Amino acid sequence: MIWRKKPIYSSLILVWLLIMGWQAAEHIRVRHAAHATLINRAKDISDTLALVLRSQRRFNIISKERLESALKELIKPGELNSIALLNASGQVVISAGTPLDLGTGKVLRQGEHWESQTVTLMNLVDLGTNMTAEFEPTNNPVPIVLSRADFPQPDTNRPPFHPRSGGESVSGDTNAPPPRPRWSESRGTNESRRVFHRPFWMSETEYQSVIQKQGVHSFVLVMSTQIARDITNNDLWLRSIIGLLTSISVVGFGLAWRNVAKSSELQIRLVRASELNTHLKEMNLAAAGLAHETRNPLNIIRGLAQIISRQGDASPEIAKKSREIIDESDRLTGQLNEFINYSRPREVRLAAVELGAVIKEIARTLSFDLEEKHIQLKTFDQPIVVQADEQLLRQALFNLVLNAIQAVPDGGQVEVRAFAAGTSDVNIEVSDNGPGVEPANRIDIFKPYFTTREYGTGLGLAIVQQIVLAHGWEITCGANETNGAVFRISHAKRVGDESNGSRLQK
Repeated sequence: MIWRKKPIYSSLILVWLLIMGWQAAEHIRVRHAAHATLINRAKDISDTLALVLRSQRRFNIISKERLESALKELIKPGELNSIALLNASGQVVISAGTPLDLGTGKVLRQGEHWESQTVTLMNLVDLGTNMTAEFEPTNNPVPIVLSRADFPQPDTNRPPFHPRSGGESVSGDTNAPPPRPRWSESRGTNESRRVFHRPFWMSETEYQSVIQKQGVHSFVLVMSTQIARDITNNDLWLRSIIGLLTSISVVGFGLAWRNVAKSSELQIRLVRASELNTHLKEMNLAAAGLAHETRNPLNIIRGLAQIISRQGDASPEIAKKSREIIDESDRLTGQLNEFINYSRPREVRLAAVELGAVIKEIARTLSFDLEEKHIQLKTFDQPIVVQADEQLLRQALFNLVLNAIQAVPDGGQVEVRAFAAGTSDVNIEVSDNGPGVEPANRIDIFKPYFTTREYGTGLGLAIVQQIVLAHGWEITCGANETNGAVFRISHAKRVGDESNGSRLQK
């Protein structure tokens, strides 16, 4: 049957692995989807930031104060923690929200940097193409962030500047400020595009230096992963519950299948045992019939041997052989009688039985055996009435007393007594002062054909146990307080006056 169970258990394990693998794959997919959702949200914020930069920019220059105010409006704790605009060297030009830690250099490369609480994203849009398409500066398409301090202040010592056509000064002074930037118009289909070079108050060197320090080359978003973690954790709990239910289902189905398999095996065994029991009953009836039919020829043989032994002209040797035939016939007849008694079904007919009368009858029946070995039999005098089958109870006690007589030496002692056990139970004991029973044999002694005597049949105590169990009682074998053995029949039910229990021997 084991080879039949392996495919079922293997299939259950395979189904469990498939479901758990599927749940793990779905959890990974949900986690990636949550990350993708967070990235898409960051892209939306970056598009908003691009619009802000476009709206705040004038001639490729963005006011730092206005931009800071706009960036602070985008900050939402728990979603967008911080924004930073970086120059070409990776230094922060302007930021809002939680200050960035650029010491590790994690934001100096484009891409994503995931941490337990946040994700850092860099350059979700191309500043050079997306944010300066309206103006298209010829040299540097990078927006410049300037504060009010970066704009020129009025100078009273400086001569007034009067531009001419072409941007030249009136006086031709070499210390005069550089000419204003020239606006060029290139006409297209419906609009003109303006090309901005640099502010008029900056020299080319100052302009390039400002571009390097305050030109917006890239920007960084620091997003909170709380939403993604909540989605992932909720999905993990859901997958865990599904996995737990799957495991419980697989284990339950496996246990159910094992119980079904065991039940099937048990049913098969019961059918086989029933067939064997039927066969044994048939064999038992045949053996009992054979024993009964064998007993009649043994009686004829015994009778003929007695006739031969009583003849007056019989020689002493013939008389001796005849007596041996009689003894062996009696022994074999006794064994056949015990076998027939053991194989006979026990039909218990309960009635009120007085124990004292049964014990006296047994003592009168075994008086010859008691006198032959000079054995003293002690009984009790209390009037105890129990509910039992009188014939079967007499046979059980007879076998116990006879077993004790055969066990004790000459001049030994056998005692039969009864005492109360609880409110309605009576225990019956048969004890002797013989050699006793070994502890290892105190259970096997009730098995059929188990005996420690040379000429014992091994059925006497088996018949006793059969009768006791048929009454619903119990029988045990133990050691006597001094020496010998004691056989106790327990749970016999007392009937009659309940006050008799006070007079029973404790």
